[in-house]
Amino acid sequence: MSLFDRIIAAADVKRVMVEPGHALPGRATPLPVRGEHRVLGHPLRGTADSSGEYRPAGIGAFDAGLRAVILAGGCFWGFEEIFWQEPGVYTTAVGYAGGYTPNPTYEEVCTAQTGHTEAVLVVYDPEVLPFDKLLEIFYTAHDPTQEMRQGNDIGTQYRSAVFTFDEAEADRAAELARRFEPVLAEAGYGPVTSEISLMSEAGDGTFYYAEDYHQQYLFTNPNGYRCHATTDLKFPTGSTSPAEQ
Repeated sequence: MSLFDRIIAAADVKRVMVEPGHALPGRATPLPVRGEHRVLGHPLRGTADSSGEYRPAGIGAFDAGLRAVILAGGCFWGFEEIFWQEPGVYTTAVGYAGGYTPNPTYEEVCTAQTGHTEAVLVVYDPEVLPFDKLLEIFYTAHDPTQEMRQGNDIGTQYRSAVFTFDEAEADRAAELARRFEPVLAEAGYGPVTSEISLMSEAGDGTFYYAEDYHQQYLFTNPNGYRCHATTDLKFPTGSTSPAEQ
């Protein structure tokens, strides 16, 4: 087998989701989470409950007026940067979600043997940034038709995903994907392949915060890597629901 063939074969293997029983074992101890966002100055994690657990999904409780969603669109360095710049975003953090390995390391996620995708937690004020607008940014900031990859970044860790904490928001994310598909099709793209579900139903249901050096990576490394295989397409007008106009 040639070197090229070996590279292609390795890439193909990384595009196959690991079975839960075959995922890496991980560890019981979570990775440390820094106290404040390097740009926004707000906590990356909410408060723990009376038992010391960070519910839901490992992120903790934020103020009542704030909402949270987990978004994945390729390498999380550049994807996080997009959202922390949006008015109405309270905090962001990068981590791993949708898989089965507890408290994984970045190196483990890169093996495609954890089931996790590189993900961004976005905590936002829906009075300033409605959910529909947030999802329009999501769908146009990457190529949601590239299954298990973004550009040259190939593997399950780069798959597109929307994990919500509300069933109505999961339904809405799927509806917005369908609204975008005719625009994609007209430009020669395939259907949206983003994984859309409740966070509680995504893998083991937990968002695992990534290592500290990944958090707000492009703030500390402004010339760092940005991978966004965008379609350069605009979301169709009239996509926002009347309740949020």
